Amino acid sequence: MNNLDKYLALLEDGHGLLLTSQYSRYYASCCQISEGVAVVSKNGCRYFTDSRYIEAAQNGIQGFEVVEMSRANPFVKLINEACAEFGISCLGIEEGYMTAAEHMSYTEKLDAQLIPMGDKLNSLRTCKEPWEMELMQKAQDITDLAFSQVLPRIQVGMTEKELQAELIYCLYKNGADGLSFDPIVVSGPNTSMPHGVAGERKIQPGDFITMDFGAVYRGYCADMTRTVAVGFVTEEMEKVYNTVLQAQTAAIAATHAGLTGAEVDTVARDIITEAGYGPYFGHGYGHGIGMECHEMPGVSPGGQTPILENTICSAEPGIYLPGQFGVRIEDVVIFKEEGYVNLTHSPKNLIIV
Repeated sequence: MNNLDKYLALLEDGHGLLLTSQYSRYYASCCQISEGVAVVSKNGCRYFTDSRYIEAAQNGIQGFEVVEMSRANPFVKLINEACAEFGISCLGIEEGYMTAAEHMSYTEKLDAQLIPMGDKLNSLRTCKEPWEMELMQKAQDITDLAFSQVLPRIQVGMTEKELQAELIYCLYKNGADGLSFDPIVVSGPNTSMPHGVAGERKIQPGDFITMDFGAVYRGYCADMTRTVAVGFVTEEMEKVYNTVLQAQTAAIAATHAGLTGAEVDTVARDIITEAGYGPYFGHGYGHGIGMECHEMPGVSPGGQTPILENTICSAEPGIYLPGQFGVRIEDVVIFKEEGYVNLTHSPKNLIIV
């Protein structure tokens, strides 16, 4: 079953889907178009975009009739025409990607009733197809290579922003189409902030450096974190690093389809707690990843739903000592019935540059 068929299987007679997010449009049409709207129904599927993208859409979109939007033929008019022709009285929408202003406009101007269906649509993306896993492996390979190339560029005296720029350059140089998110590059006491922002602080001997980053390749994200040391580490720095590594290694080893997110999280959290650092691991162990860097399911204490086979999630425990330093190590793994597949191949031993 292709992706468009998955969407069609959700629909009853008289119902359709209004795809407004770039993620669902790409998932359904197998073509990345920056701007557009698509209507999906059992009686027909149409994709609307403007003159800037019409040629690319006509050449690349599969399973849809492509129609050009213009001032004379705006989205609302074209959507209403499609609803009338296809017999659509109810349109499922992606409420999580729609602004309040967009929702109000569509509610006022469309001839079909709008029904929230974001959770159902997003759930179809949870279990990855073989071709999606191949793209995500490629994205991760680019990310791994960038890490290996940026390590020798780290120098005492360079700023966090300078290192961030080097990292971004390596990602694009190796084939990234984009960034999964703005890379996190922090050093010294700034590493105690899980989502710290690169600044003008200069890297110094005895620092930890945390780098959290990922490439996008053909619409799919990678995500990894490595923490490295500059020059030397203290006894406590080494203890914290080894505790995080032990927690991550044990939780990945326990990973398999059918476990809940909470069960996987507990494996890592118990090790960190037993080492005396429980209060300093505040976030969840991981999250789903795919077209977006953060997708469902959550691999955290609140994750009570069994994780399905071929779901891809991050594995990223951490310890953060305020004002001192922090350590996070992150891989991306596929949940399989018999265990797991780790897409991340960068070394995880404590690296001192």
